[in-house]
Amino acid sequence: MPNSVTEPDPRRWKALTFIAIAQLMVVLDATIVNIALPSAQADLDISNGNRQWVITAYALAFGGLLLFGGRIADLWGRKNTFVTGLLGFAGASALGGAATEPWMMFGARGLQGAFGALLAPAALSILAVMFTESKERAKAFGIYGAIAGGGGAVGLILGGVLTEYMDWRWTFFVNIPFAIVAALGAFAVIHEPAEARNRSSLDIPGVVLSTLGLVSLVYGFTRAESEGWSDTGTIVMFVASAVLLAAFVFTESKVRAPLLPLRVLLDRNRGGIYLSMGLAIIAMFGLFLFLTYYLQVVKGYSPVKTGLAFLPMITGMIVGSTQIGARLMTRVPARLLMGPGFLVASTGMLMLTQLELDTSYAGLILPAQLLLGLGMGTAFMPAMSLATIGVNPKDAGVASAMVNTSQQVGGAIGTALLNTIAASATTSYVSDHMAQAGASKQGQQLVTLQGMVEGYTTAIWWAVGILLVAALIAFTFINAGGKTAGPAAAGGAGRGDSDEEPVLVAMH
Repeated sequence: MPNSVTEPDPRRWKALTFIAIAQLMVVLDATIVNIALPSAQADLDISNGNRQWVITAYALAFGGLLLFGGRIADLWGRKNTFVTGLLGFAGASALGGAATEPWMMFGARGLQGAFGALLAPAALSILAVMFTESKERAKAFGIYGAIAGGGGAVGLILGGVLTEYMDWRWTFFVNIPFAIVAALGAFAVIHEPAEARNRSSLDIPGVVLSTLGLVSLVYGFTRAESEGWSDTGTIVMFVASAVLLAAFVFTESKVRAPLLPLRVLLDRNRGGIYLSMGLAIIAMFGLFLFLTYYLQVVKGYSPVKTGLAFLPMITGMIVGSTQIGARLMTRVPARLLMGPGFLVASTGMLMLTQLELDTSYAGLILPAQLLLGLGMGTAFMPAMSLATIGVNPKDAGVASAMVNTSQQVGGAIGTALLNTIAASATTSYVSDHMAQAGASKQGQQLVTLQGMVEGYTTAIWWAVGILLVAALIAFTFINAGGKTAGPAAAGGAGRGDSDEEPVLVAMH
């Protein structure tokens, strides 16, 4: 059969524009609601015990359904899945913005997560299909990686502006124009090769086991944050997750057309990427939470000022991704970008362990954020590109979904794990020092704030360790990339379902 990927798709850069818009919408939606949450909670009369569901419903649906969404993209077509996900996301956002009862808000957030789980893996796999030349692919994934990394911080800024100057409902309504523009553009310009479609049947047991297993895992960590690690319900969730995911792996090794072919996971490069990215996201999501609270509660910043204070991290991510990662990815092995990237980020994180009540923003927080952003941007760029490398084209959607799964599950784990560590350190500090404050209200308030900072820095030390482990995994497992490899390998597109069939690009 002749080579099926001879000429690059002439509309690929236009397609990237609309994919970038969609990716920005999904990523910023993970954080934009955080800043609006106090206003929404007061408006809808959501109890303190239930307010976490505004965040958790999104994370549960997104994290739990991503593998299913990735396989749907492979079976039904990436373009169809992408456009459907966008329109569904717009509808769910309209419902959230119009919510008059807590259940409407929770339901809308769950629907946003479900449709996000359709469009996110479809977006990444469309890039893998459309960009076949290694240098262009590096540039495209650099842009995508910068958005994936910096979108959360953009969400904090946008959330602050919309909440402070308009209304919390606009943190939902703002998604609608994003989604409509991206859907119309994608419909017009995205084209995927017919041979990249997976015609096999859907693995229903795999869908059920993976979804329930991931939902149990994410909910277990979320519950640990609110109820504690020794709570019976928390333990039950973790045990259920372990049993369900073990059953999922066993099922996938036996069925003819698995939801997640184990070869996708067992490749050392992809396995190393999923694991190191998941760990890095654990560290990053915890930091977003702590810095937001530190700046607002300890330093007294407004929502808008807090959002703007994250700009150095966004800048660092964009520079790291598009200027360092994208330029070096075709010349340097991926581990020599990802490993040092995580080490640079851990240096920035290490600086933040020195936070005090009166820490200077310009003297410590700004340079620390720049290092974090540069490191993460440099590391994420090759990770996004290599996540689908060497995989059968018919599995590109599910391989892409694993990137998003590692990010979503990592985010949920990071928020719960590091928040629990911080809360424990704060409680310990306050109980040890409150007696010294005496009856003075000012003294008690000072001890409380000092305790919060103590909690944040304790958890940030853990984040430093997690980033160092991510760097070690990147150095150890990942051996793809760099100038040693040959050009794009696309000649096997028509040779059936061999596990070794080359995907659209070989090692860069």
